[in-house]
Amino acid sequence: MMDKHQAAAGLCHVAIRTRDILESVRFYTEILGLPEAFRMHGEDGSLATVYIFLAPGQYLELFANGRKETAADSETIGFCHLCLMTHDIQRSYETVRAKGGPLDSEIRRGLSRCLMFWIHDPDGTQIEIMEMPPESLQAQADKRLAGSNG
Repeated sequence: MMDKHQAAAGLCHVAIRTRDILESVRFYTEILGLPEAFRMHGEDGSLATVYIFLAPGQYLELFANGRKETAADSETIGFCHLCLMTHDIQRSYETVRAKGGPLDSEIRRGLSRCLMFWIHDPDGTQIEIMEMPPESLQAQADKRLAGSNG
């Protein structure tokens, strides 16, 4: 629920420009198992955008025809990484591994007491897969803040 003083009610989508949109769609749908929601084409009929469904009202928006690479490291200002939530970190890790996904880390506990592992998409976008157990700071904040937006 949106508080009358909030300018935003939630996260709708994260847009990612891709070098090869079909390769990226394959990664998100086949390796991560996320459903494709819909496609949009340009006036010339070429594939321009693919929406990947995460949850009701939440999507990844993949754009075609990226040409310029940007280095993302611990000193780059701006977008750092994408974090996707799971309810079973071990199963998610095993699924990505079984499908040949690019695992960048083992499962570990973060500073916030969440459980996570890291992968990357075909363009090098860093992706954190996170489970928020009840003791995690995120789960505690969700519980505390969920009823405060009235």
